[in-house]
Amino acid sequence: MDYDYKLVLALDLQMFAKEGPGGEKTEDATSKKLQDVREEGNVAKSTEVVTAASLLTLFLCLKIGVGFVGNRLLSSFDRFYSLIQRFISEGINTSNLRYLFVKFSLELGIAVAPFLVTGFVVAILANALQFKFKATAKPLMPKLSKINPINGFKRIFSPNTLVELLKSIVKIGMISYLAYGIFVDHVKDIFLLYDMSIAQAIGLMFDIIMELGIKISILFIIIGAADLFYQRWKFKEDNKMTKQEVKDEFKNSEGDPHVKGQQKQRMQQASQRRMMAAIPEADVVITNPTHFAVALAYESGKGQAPVVVAKGADFVAARIKDIAKENDVVIVENKPLARMLYYNVDLDTEIPPELYQAVAEVLAYVYQLKDRVS
Repeated sequence: MDYDYKLVLALDLQMFAKEGPGGEKTEDATSKKLQDVREEGNVAKSTEVVTAASLLTLFLCLKIGVGFVGNRLLSSFDRFYSLIQRFISEGINTSNLRYLFVKFSLELGIAVAPFLVTGFVVAILANALQFKFKATAKPLMPKLSKINPINGFKRIFSPNTLVELLKSIVKIGMISYLAYGIFVDHVKDIFLLYDMSIAQAIGLMFDIIMELGIKISILFIIIGAADLFYQRWKFKEDNKMTKQEVKDEFKNSEGDPHVKGQQKQRMQQASQRRMMAAIPEADVVITNPTHFAVALAYESGKGQAPVVVAKGADFVAARIKDIAKENDVVIVENKPLARMLYYNVDLDTEIPPELYQAVAEVLAYVYQLKDRVS
């Protein structure tokens, strides 16, 4: 009997996209994303730049300060051997050996201290010039992902590891080429070493080592500049975001729309309470009469024109009129003026010059009415 089997595979096309919700990472990292990455201690930096700066500084310091170091070490050795002879004649013991060790260590430390301090400062500057300094303790926090064997396996066979391997091969090849070239240039001098004095031989080897060191340092500077450019490009690519991630971040940074709506409503309520509290001090309330109500106040000598202290439509307009009646504020019906004030003048703002005449007539009527009442 023949059976016809069908194999159905459910494919998730998202697997073929770069990691991240919302599809391929095509958007540049936002300032918020870069800030978060910086907090984690991730920056675009090149260790090759630090190596190049440190090497060049070391060899330049040696070239400049070799006389100081040599004289210091020679005098130290003289004192050291004098002490050995004295201790041999007096009898060597643990105390003498400890003293010799401490003495020689201090002399050697003083001789090499300027080089160490200079190298330390240059290394810090080489790092600091690549990115802005910012103290963070997050990189020191333990992470389970760092001890995860699967993640470790991925790091071993990652594209970044391949790039580092290629860089190492290139560096070894170029350094070997430089060393071979210098050896060829000085091969005749090297074969004459047996005819030279110790001082001449040391001087020749020092010159060869210095030439090789400075050329290697210059090579590392070139490699470091190229690596820094690559690291910054890689950092930018690694931190790209999907369109959905950008939208989600914007949403989170702006806040929940529901919460924002509640905040806006509370602000409107507070503003309305302040507006209603200002109505008793108004000179007049101009109405539509049912749809709009605008309260005006004018204080002589304080402003150039009356100010809109309250305004509203429908329910708010009715509330403005009720408060005006309760506080004996005159209500004047003027449909065109009420609409004009409502739509064109903001709250706590003076009326525009084109409305001076119309409002002046209303205020004149109000003042006459108040005089008759009084």
